[in-house]
Amino acid sequence: MESLRDVLDAAARGEFPPPDGRTTVVPQPSHRDAGVMAFTAHSVVFTDEDPRWVHDTLRGLDCDPLAATMNPRFLAALLERTGRTTECVDAVLVAAPLQGEAPLPLEEISDPSHPRVAYARERRDDVRAWTARGGVLVTGRGVAGRLEVSVEIDEDARHRGLGRALVAAARHLVDEPLWAQVAPGNARSARAFRAAGFRQVGAEALLRVR
Repeated sequence: MESLRDVLDAAARGEFPPPDGRTTVVPQPSHRDAGVMAFTAHSVVFTDEDPRWVHDTLRGLDCDPLAATMNPRFLAALLERTGRTTECVDAVLVAAPLQGEAPLPLEEISDPSHPRVAYARERRDDVRAWTARGGVLVTGRGVAGRLEVSVEIDEDARHRGLGRALVAAARHLVDEPLWAQVAPGNARSARAFRAAGFRQVGAEALLRVR
């Protein structure tokens, strides 16, 4: 059976599940991470629940089958079934690494009390963080071990392109595809990631352990 990591690695290469309107169910990559990834006309549900329950529940929804896995009623049923919680549905973006020095000076920090670092350590492994004047850049291994990035910009440093510069710099710090999750309503962050060369590959709802 194909694993979620196989699906992610293929998506990073630009190879996606067939747009056949179906839903693939794969095992959770870890106890921490369960959820749904929606690609174009194909979804992947990663859960240790019975796949028959997933498909039966989806068939029982009176909605567009191409969007059924992100329907609030399905997500609510999955949350109740698993006893988990969720925050929101995110756009999922990915970018290839870049060679050479980062385009702005960065200083790596290890302060676990920084809010962005503390937030990342609740959701990721092997967290690392760097600061630049006015912002912080964090990487860590998230869903299925993929390398994820997030940034935070100080209020008085916004609207100057720092977010885009930090995201672009992150691509110079890694040697594998770099992933990001962005709330669809966060247009400013979405613009920064796209300007830095990230491309959207799908949408995702993560189910967190309570």
